[in-house]
Amino acid sequence: MNPDPAYKEFVLAHTRLAPVPLAPEIHLYLAEDAISLWEQTEIFRNGQHLPPPFWGFAWAGGQALVRYLLDHRELVKNRNVLDFASGSGLVAIAAAKAGAASVEANEIDPFAQAAIACNAHENAVSLTIRAEDLIGTDAGWDVILAGDVSYERDMAERVTLWLERLHRRGALVLIGDPGRSYLAREKLECIARYNVPVSRTIEDSCEKESGVYRFQTL
Repeated sequence: MNPDPAYKEFVLAHTRLAPVPLAPEIHLYLAEDAISLWEQTEIFRNGQHLPPPFWGFAWAGGQALVRYLLDHRELVKNRNVLDFASGSGLVAIAAAKAGAASVEANEIDPFAQAAIACNAHENAVSLTIRAEDLIGTDAGWDVILAGDVSYERDMAERVTLWLERLHRRGALVLIGDPGRSYLAREKLECIARYNVPVSRTIEDSCEKESGVYRFQTL
């Protein structure tokens, strides 16, 4: 899909281009203040109550996943990749840079869809934006990537069940997470850890220890 140009203009007007701390080879349009950006999204939508603008930040779990992919490019090279709940598109961009045959960035938020398009253009990569809810579906992806998806109980449970099914049918599933409350630790094994610089506007510290996880092999 091609995001609405008005949303792209909004993203460019309310963010600034900056390198990703743990992966400076990637540049994103990032916000400096979460509350201010949130207020501006609601003004743009005529006062409609909207979810937080997760797309305006490089989250810790996503950064960890990106660093791991860029350092282990063979995991996605020439493979078909889905980046679920893509946010800014950071993880999808890393997969494309690492040589994936195709990359789909999944987001239902139109602001995020616009941010993904702007960030992909800035990093000179090609990807497809999937706007529908993909939980429970299977398009035969070789690799499924998910960064920072365990922050809310119901969402985390739905996503974990779906990702586990994809793992069992043979897909490589990698999850980036900084120790959120609803991460299914009993089903996962950590394969890498990073100390990730993050913004104090979205986290409780300037650095978060974050892991890259895969499902345990039965």
